[in-house]
Amino acid sequence: MSSSSRTFWVGGNWKMNGSVAAIKELTSTFNAGSSPADVEVVIGAPFVYVHLLSESLRKDWAVAGENCYVKASGAYTGEISPEMLKDVGAKWVILGHSERRNILKESDDFTAEKCVKALEAGLKVVLCVGELLEEREAGTTQQVVERQLAAAVKVLKEQDWANIVVAYEPVWAIGTGKVATPEQAQETHAAIREYLKTAVSPKVAEETRIVYGGSVNGSNCKEAAQKPDVDGFLVGGASLKPEFLDIIKATQ
Repeated sequence: MSSSSRTFWVGGNWKMNGSVAAIKELTSTFNAGSSPADVEVVIGAPFVYVHLLSESLRKDWAVAGENCYVKASGAYTGEISPEMLKDVGAKWVILGHSERRNILKESDDFTAEKCVKALEAGLKVVLCVGELLEEREAGTTQQVVERQLAAAVKVLKEQDWANIVVAYEPVWAIGTGKVATPEQAQETHAAIREYLKTAVSPKVAEETRIVYGGSVNGSNCKEAAQKPDVDGFLVGGASLKPEFLDIIKATQ
C-alpha cells in the first residue's frame, strides 16, 4: 500500500476554545466550503459542545471528543465516558494529547487503557505521541515516541489498529509557531511506521495513518503533505479559522 492508498485524514482540535455563537458561525463557514471527497475530516470539540457540533456540522465530516475516561458510567465525578461521547454524536476521540500527558500528568498506560475502552465503545481513536524540546535536543525522540506507542501496542489487538490514527506532535511545535520541517516530520513518521511493522505487523504499519500536528496552518501544510509517510494533519489553532478549509485541500 502506497501513501496514496491511505485516505488522507485531517483533524481539528479546538482544545479549550469555543462558544455557542462562535461554533454556529464557524460551522456555517465550514458547511459552505468545499471538501475533497478523498479526504477524511474530523473536528474535536470540548465536551459541552460535542452535541451542538454534531447537530450543526456537515455530515461528510465527523466529530471527536478531546478526551474520555476508562469506565462506561459510575461514581467518577466530572469524567465523561466514551459511551456518552458516542451518544451525543461523536465518532472519534483524541487521546494522549501532550497537554494531557504533560499538564495533567496522564501516563502512557492510562492513555492506552482509554484507547481500549474507547474502541470497545465503538469510537475511533486519534492516539497522540510526541517529544518535549529537551527530548528532541537530547536525541531521544524515537525512544520517547516508541515508549508512548508501546503502552498501546501491549493492550490492543492487531485488528484495533484499523480504527486508530496516530498523530505525531512534537510538543515544542504546538502553539509555539515553531514547526518541525517536512523532513523532520517524514523522518519520525517513517520511524513510527517501522516500529509498528516490528511491534504489531507489516499490514498495520502499511495501513495505519500517521498524521502530523504542531502549528500546522494553510501556508505550511502543502509541502509536508507531499511526504510519503505524512498521511494528514491534526490541526490546533488554525482549525478555529476559515483557513482550516485550505488545510484539508493540502494534497489537491
